[in-house]
Amino acid sequence: METTKLFIGLELLSELFIFLIGLGVLSLIYMYIVDRMQTKQAIRHNYPIIGRFRYLFEKQGEFFRQYFFAMDREEMPFNRAERSWVYRAAKDVDRMLAFGSTRNLEPPGTILFMNCAFPTLEEDAVPVSPITIGPNCRHPYTTDSLFNISGMSYGALSRPAVRALSKGAALAGCWMNTGEGGLSPYHLEGGCDIVYQIGTAKYGVRDEAGQLSDDKLREVAAHPEVKMFEIKLSQGAKPGKGGILPGNKVTEEIAKIRGIPVGQPSISPNGHPDIRSAQDLLNMINRIREVTGKPVGFKAVLGNTVWLEQLLDLVEELGEQTAPDFITVDSADGGSGAAPQPLLDYVGLTLKESLPLLVDMLIERGLKKRIKVIASGKLIVPSKVAWALAVGADCVVSARGFMFSLGCIQAMQCNKDTCPTGITTHNPRLQRGLDPEHKAVRVANYHKYINYGVGLIAHSCGVKEPRELRRYHVKIVSDHGLSIPLHELHPVPEVHHPGRGEPPP
Repeated sequence: METTKLFIGLELLSELFIFLIGLGVLSLIYMYIVDRMQTKQAIRHNYPIIGRFRYLFEKQGEFFRQYFFAMDREEMPFNRAERSWVYRAAKDVDRMLAFGSTRNLEPPGTILFMNCAFPTLEEDAVPVSPITIGPNCRHPYTTDSLFNISGMSYGALSRPAVRALSKGAALAGCWMNTGEGGLSPYHLEGGCDIVYQIGTAKYGVRDEAGQLSDDKLREVAAHPEVKMFEIKLSQGAKPGKGGILPGNKVTEEIAKIRGIPVGQPSISPNGHPDIRSAQDLLNMINRIREVTGKPVGFKAVLGNTVWLEQLLDLVEELGEQTAPDFITVDSADGGSGAAPQPLLDYVGLTLKESLPLLVDMLIERGLKKRIKVIASGKLIVPSKVAWALAVGADCVVSARGFMFSLGCIQAMQCNKDTCPTGITTHNPRLQRGLDPEHKAVRVANYHKYINYGVGLIAHSCGVKEPRELRRYHVKIVSDHGLSIPLHELHPVPEVHHPGRGEPPP
């Protein structure tokens, strides 16, 4: 009896196997016919079935390069060495390395910090000095955080990702920028300090006609967590083009927060329709500051700087009280948002050039103390944060660094709603692996070790805290292979208004 059942089972398995083989053969025949009949792809037409593997390999190539073929310092936009440091810092595991650096110290442009013979001892080190942004506002903002979370919208990011960043920022004591997508309950959930970003579409603070609403501004400013407002003129991912959120990511909740239709692409204008000049920008800054009582600045990628000269001319003419409270300067080499490749690759100045340019313009006019400078753009490891501070930045913000701390693997699928780590997708199945409570701790760890690493560099240079770093603490490798001091490459300019007492960066 048992033998009979066994034979019957084997017979059924063999029939199933034959059926599957037949189904596979029919599928191959079908694909062969389809490939031969279509004329859109020459490879598939000329090499039916086999030609399909080309497209598979092309798609998988970026993943194979990342894990098997690229060297530690080769990948773009972030190499394995940088990502690995962030992962280890976020997980609070050993960050020490042995047998020397894998970084080539000879290429032109390489940054080197100048250690001194008498480094700062632990007992001589002091806490990071606080700064006050918008001292003349009704509600100025004072912070000692060097490193903060840059603008990433709810919509571009998933709900658990925003919750994790909010909770992590609160644990770390840093601020979190909302991005242009408006203020969600998940930004407020952690109780962290918040910078509300106003994009070109005015999401979250717009009236029914899409214009900036004073009433909506007051509603947002009523939240004690909201400390500052940032007008976004442009961003590193796409200078000169507005934000892009595909329709499949515009859920009912996101549509309500932004004030737009459900399921339709959320495409912001390339620029603010009501800001067409330096005077318009200054008017908008002062309007928002008067309505909210809180510090107001703007974010921009620098390219043509005539408009910025005009803005500073107006500030000198009208008085320092009219000045923006801060300027966030973004690098042109990408960001967390999806963007057209021509803009990613060719438009705007990188931070290496734009940050000293902006700082020097403010020093020349005696406005460096009044207008705080926030640096943004691929500053995800301590050395790059320390460089920005030495050049003259008051604070640094990062988006992708904190995405890595959440577990981002640089899959490059941020705009496709297929993010495998759950960070930039609204697919519930993919979000399940992102636990906000657990990831919040990683966010805070990452922030802690950025500060620790910047402190290590500062103390090796002989200063007591990171905000004392100056350009003479840095050298840059030149074209002839030898390094030159950063303050010779970018000399600190003469102060046109010495009475304002500008400290030399």
